[in-house]
Amino acid sequence: MHTDLTGRTALVTGGGVGIGRGIALALSQAGASVAVTHHTHDAASLVEQIRANGGTAYDFALDATASADVGAVVARAADSLGGRIDILVNNAGGLVARVPLADMPDEHWHQVIDVNLSSAFYCIRAVLPHMPDGGRIVNISSLAAKSGGGDGAAAYATAKAGMDGLTRGAARELAARSILVNGIAPGLILDTPFHATFTPEAAQQATIDSLPVGRAGYPADVAGAVAYLVGAGSGFCTGVTLDLNGGAYFG
Repeated sequence: MHTDLTGRTALVTGGGVGIGRGIALALSQAGASVAVTHHTHDAASLVEQIRANGGTAYDFALDATASADVGAVVARAADSLGGRIDILVNNAGGLVARVPLADMPDEHWHQVIDVNLSSAFYCIRAVLPHMPDGGRIVNISSLAAKSGGGDGAAAYATAKAGMDGLTRGAARELAARSILVNGIAPGLILDTPFHATFTPEAAQQATIDSLPVGRAGYPADVAGAVAYLVGAGSGFCTGVTLDLNGGAYFG
């Protein structure tokens, strides 16, 4: 089923590169007007690409761990999108660094939790006044939430497990407004800063060799799943985190 988002509006956090960029492009190609936030990676080229293809796009600088800033930027994004946000994709996040538990300072723990979990809460809370009944929220989690992640990724795995809990809690609470809340837990997704920075090529290849599907994932794979979850065909789906890992983990 082709996803038609004509007339819909979407906000994608962390939309400058990688998975976020792929999601923003897919939503635009489906007809949505898109706003993206960026912090460490500029999104100007993404906006130019969408506009060159006839779409509507805006970008906003945002540190999604700053609660007050989130509220202000979401309000500006809603104004740019015609006064409402129909779709929110919480994609902002990252490993930050690989730090073993025994060596982990408090500052690293709190930073990873804030970047990956608190940011999603702040964005959901800020979006709700601008989201009509029947809206959609998609939270980007990780395989690490179930597998525990790789070496030095315990804080990240914990944050993403919390994201799965936030997805379920928000799905229950917002069902009265027919707002559907789901998640996606990607495994190895290449062409992203995450694995380019934190996963050596040999480790990437070892993972690919172990996957039943015989290949890594790419941002377009995640974007396709997001398009399904925000489209008309997923109207009976809420509180679910979709595993998207090529068969690396069944659980």
